[in-house]
Amino acid sequence: MDLSSKDIKNVITELREQTVLFLSDLIRFPSIRGSEGPVNRFIHSTLSPYCDESVLMQIPESFKQHPLYSWPMEGLNYYDTQNLRMSLKGSSPETAKSLILNAHSDVVPPSKNQERPFDPVVKDGILYGRGACDDKGQIAVLYLVIRILKKLGVRPRGNIWFDIVVEEENGGNGTLFMTLHPVKAHAAIVLEASEYSIYPAVRGAVWFELTCYGKPGHSGRASDVVSALKESIKAMDVIEQYHNRLLVASRGKNTLFDRFENPMPVTFGMMNAGDWPATAPGVATVKGVFGFLPNSTIKEVQQGMIDAIKSSTHPWLRENFDLKFNMLNNDGNEIPVDHPLVVELSAAMKGMHRTPEISAMTAACDAWRYNNALGIPTVVMGAGSLKYAHSNQEQIAIEEIEKTAAALVLFIHRWCTLEKN
Repeated sequence: MDLSSKDIKNVITELREQTVLFLSDLIRFPSIRGSEGPVNRFIHSTLSPYCDESVLMQIPESFKQHPLYSWPMEGLNYYDTQNLRMSLKGSSPETAKSLILNAHSDVVPPSKNQERPFDPVVKDGILYGRGACDDKGQIAVLYLVIRILKKLGVRPRGNIWFDIVVEEENGGNGTLFMTLHPVKAHAAIVLEASEYSIYPAVRGAVWFELTCYGKPGHSGRASDVVSALKESIKAMDVIEQYHNRLLVASRGKNTLFDRFENPMPVTFGMMNAGDWPATAPGVATVKGVFGFLPNSTIKEVQQGMIDAIKSSTHPWLRENFDLKFNMLNNDGNEIPVDHPLVVELSAAMKGMHRTPEISAMTAACDAWRYNNALGIPTVVMGAGSLKYAHSNQEQIAIEEIEKTAAALVLFIHRWCTLEKN
C-alpha cells in the first residue's frame, strides 16, 4: 500500500499520550545492570499484542563463559534476566530484504544531584529521567513504529525484528547473546541518541585497569623508595603518547572521523593510591577508557598499550606494571556512506522533511556486534542528544521521538519491499 507522511503524522498524534505514558512507565523501572528483567517483561506484555511474535530469551549462567563476555561482576546472575526479541513477519520474506532494530533497556546508575531519576517528569514537551534518551526513549521510538505499522495495516514484504537487549552500558553482553541466536537480516539499525544523524561509522573502546608497583617507604628515605603513584603518572603519559601516534596513523583511513579533532579520546577516570601523605605508596591503580577507530581492533590496541609501556624510557615502570582489560571491550565498525542502507534511511528522513547529517559516532555502542560478527550492514541513529546521556539532566523531547519513528516507518516501508540482491 502507499504510505504518506500525513497518514503517519495522524497516527502519531492519535498515539501521543500513550507514547508518553509508555516511556514514563519504562523510566520507572530502575533497570541498572542485573535488574533489567522486569522492564523487558513489561515491554513484552505491552507490545506482544501488536507483534506477530514476541519472545523473552532467557540468558543462561553459562553465558558468562563466552570468550567475548564483557565485564564479569561478582554476585551477578541471570535467573531473572531476559532479552526480548519481537518480530513482524513480512508478506514475502523469501524475496524481500529484512531488518533488525536494536535498543537497550539497561541504564547507568543515577548521577550525582539527579533528582527523582526513576520518577519521570514531563515539562514543555520534554521528558526527564534516567534512560530518557539512553536508551528508553529509543524503545519508545520502536513502540511507536510498531503501533503505526499495525494501525495503518502496513505489512512490508520483508521481516522486521526488534531486539531489546540488556547490558549495553557495560559492553554489549545482551547484543552478544543475540548474535548467538542470529536471524537472516540485510541491515540493522542500532538506536542511540544521535540528534537525527546517521552514523555509518562507530569508534571502538577498551576499558583498562592499570596497576603500577613501587617500593614503598617513608618520605625521609627518598633514595630508597619508588612511588607507585609517580610511576602511574609516567604510565599515563606513555599511554597518551601511544594514543597520539595511533590517531595520526588513523587519519585519512576513516574519513568520517577526520572532521573531529580527537574522535578517539583516551580518558583516565579513576585513580587510587596510598594511605598516608608521608609514605610513598607501593601500589597505584588507574582505570580509564581508550578509544580507537575501526581501522584498529581490540586486540591490537590492548597489545599496543602493553608494548608502549614495556618499551618506554622508564626502567622501573617497564618491569613493574600490570594492564587488565576485563571490563568493556568494543570494536569499531564502518560501512560506506553510499551503502544502500545509508542512502535509503537518509531518503526516508528527508521524506519527513529532515535532512540528516552523515557522520561518525565518537562513542562506542553495540553496532559492531551485528556488523562485524554477523556481517549485517549496521548504522546508528536515534532520537535525542548524547550530550544529555548519563547526566543529571537526562532528557528527550517527545517531538524527536515522533519524528524518528515516522522516518523509520517510511524507511521500513521502502527497505522491506526491496528485492534481495
